Amino acid sequence: MSPSTQPELVPAGEGETIWFDGNVYTVKISGEATNGALSVLESSIMPGCGPPLHVHTVADEVFHVLSGQLEFQVGDAEFTGRAGDYVFVPHGTPHRFKNIGVHVAHTIFAYTPAGFEKFFLESGEPAVAGTPVPQWSSEEFERAVAIAPRFHWEGPPTK
Repeated sequence: MSPSTQPELVPAGEGETIWFDGNVYTVKISGEATNGALSVLESSIMPGCGPPLHVHTVADEVFHVLSGQLEFQVGDAEFTGRAGDYVFVPHGTPHRFKNIGVHVAHTIFAYTPAGFEKFFLESGEPAVAGTPVPQWSSEEFERAVAIAPRFHWEGPPTK
């Protein structure tokens, strides 16, 4: 087997972790590990946080809500995802989510094909253990929106 098709273990609490948009994201399985087929991330979404309406033009996305309550809009449907729920978002479908609870919401989410995990790594900042998650500025958000098209992401226009 080639290196990109070897089994991979990422122990709990490990993986490249970044702060992005006031939240915490950890790459658990990268596209390099799956030969581009799939990437898997963990997220901790702070109360009131979540991305604006956006579209992944190439990758399908699936969420597994581990804890908390996330308000989703997927296409024309709006619903609340709770612990144990799965949400599938086909590529090309406008979607957003927002933590509507008072506690941090945790998810596992995946992209197929892989590649979008690199957007988080490039747009975010390396997380520092024991440090509160910083709030994002409008300049950081605009920078992320500007590079997003390279990762087949379409979102709101910058101001």
